[in-house]
Amino acid sequence: MDIIEILKADYQRFPVDQTYSIYAPDVYFQDPVFKFRGLELYKWMIKFIQTFFLNLKMDLHNIQRQEDIIKSEWTLNWNSPLPWKPRISISGWSELRLNADDLIVSHIDYWHCSRLDVLKQHFFSLNNG
Repeated sequence: MDIIEILKADYQRFPVDQTYSIYAPDVYFQDPVFKFRGLELYKWMIKFIQTFFLNLKMDLHNIQRQEDIIKSEWTLNWNSPLPWKPRISISGWSELRLNADDLIVSHIDYWHCSRLDVLKQHFFSLNNG
């Protein structure tokens, strides 16, 4: 199966049942909160998201490959585990770098908002119409 098709399926069911075989054992991950190297830590982060984020939904808007780079654009929504369960939304994009074996060796996420903006969503409701 093509790596783009695998990633589309992973995004659709995120964070459940991810295809870890498409990642190199020493994969590098970075986003505005985490930065680490290693597939075991990557699995731990996904398990953390699955455990603590409620009603999680990942919408994939676009995904494309150019040589050894895959870029995806997405929006992640969930309810925070706080007592009032605010709905949190982050839109952003990912840049995945592939090695010669088509394994992901680098996964870097970028957000269209700041960490402070995400924190504010926990305490001030969003009026998106």
